[in-house]
Amino acid sequence: MTDLAPDCANGLGRPGGRHIPAGTVITALAMGGFAIGMTEFASMALLPDFAAELGVTEARAADAISAYALGVVVGAPLLAVAAARFRKRMLLIWLMVAFALFNLLSALAPGFGTFTLARFLSGLPHGAYFGVAMLVAASVVPPNRKAYAVARVFLGLTLATTIGVPAASLLAQLLNWRAAYLIVVVLALLTALAVLWKAPRTPANPDAAPLKELGALKNRQVWLTLLTGAIGFGGFFAVYTYIASTVQSTLGADESAVAIMLFITGIGMTFFTLFMGWCADRNLNLTAYVSFGGGAVVLLLFPFAVQTGLWAMGVAVFMMCLLSGVSTVLQTRLMNIAGDAQQLAASLHHAGFNVANALGPFLAARFIAAGYDFPVAGYVGAALSAAGFVLFAITLWDARRSGVE
Repeated sequence: MTDLAPDCANGLGRPGGRHIPAGTVITALAMGGFAIGMTEFASMALLPDFAAELGVTEARAADAISAYALGVVVGAPLLAVAAARFRKRMLLIWLMVAFALFNLLSALAPGFGTFTLARFLSGLPHGAYFGVAMLVAASVVPPNRKAYAVARVFLGLTLATTIGVPAASLLAQLLNWRAAYLIVVVLALLTALAVLWKAPRTPANPDAAPLKELGALKNRQVWLTLLTGAIGFGGFFAVYTYIASTVQSTLGADESAVAIMLFITGIGMTFFTLFMGWCADRNLNLTAYVSFGGGAVVLLLFPFAVQTGLWAMGVAVFMMCLLSGVSTVLQTRLMNIAGDAQQLAASLHHAGFNVANALGPFLAARFIAAGYDFPVAGYVGAALSAAGFVLFAITLWDARRSGVE
């Protein structure tokens, strides 16, 4: 991270030697992750509410969720390249301001077409924010703490699934679904202020350029790492998407059981994100193998756990969050191999994350539509996670053959 002052690793990020604890900087960055996670995951929970008010079927309303994911995929590389010469602190601030504006448009949308456009625009800053935030987080800690710093920024995203989504659902019940997006606006603006106040005031890298960032697209290791995440992490989403359907349709439990199961998932993601980040600082490659391999085994057993009952399913759902460690590992690996294209490579990881978010549910849906019950998603997820394991092995083999590692 050549545009960040060397003393940032010791928590000194402001002119005049003012001490800024690394934890404070990372907490400010994680606030943005919480806002992003809340708008992304809460939209799924709010789908019946905005579908009813905007006068569309729930199937049609899902297009708005897809529009957000498309915005992430489009915005991550475009903004990362276009803003190559920006100071990272100011770029993060403007990305959060834009994120607040587009979520405000979502809250005020008069019709479904406007709402869908607003969701697409809201997705544009997502990948670039996370990519740049990870670079800043890694710059304020020693090299042997890089993965754990990345994990702590991701913590905002995982906490959003635990706290933000239930809060959004409660707001929708007490007030209106639009209130949830207004809360996201407030969180985004608070993040912008926190970054303005706490992020390192380091100058832009004078050698940075859009063409250098585009160099990531010529790096085979970048593409292999992105492909590993896009396929392997799809295993998690194959099951996560159908948790509610499995609890209610397969096990015949009520909505309170769904809420408990989603809460368990959020706790599992939070725990394993931090734990696997700690492990990755000690052995990055082994952590990836454990995440993919352990996740594949758990997902393979998922249908049997469902047959046993709710408690066994809860254990399986918690343990499948082993896969959440993959995000930290692959994000850190991209930062290690990207060379002069740090910003683009780090941002592309979140585009790949959203490909996984689409791929897993899509493949599971094909089997469910063919007549299998919802737990079949476990077998689909296991296959995707196993594919991620194999792809990561191929990635490391290619790196050694090419002399990268």
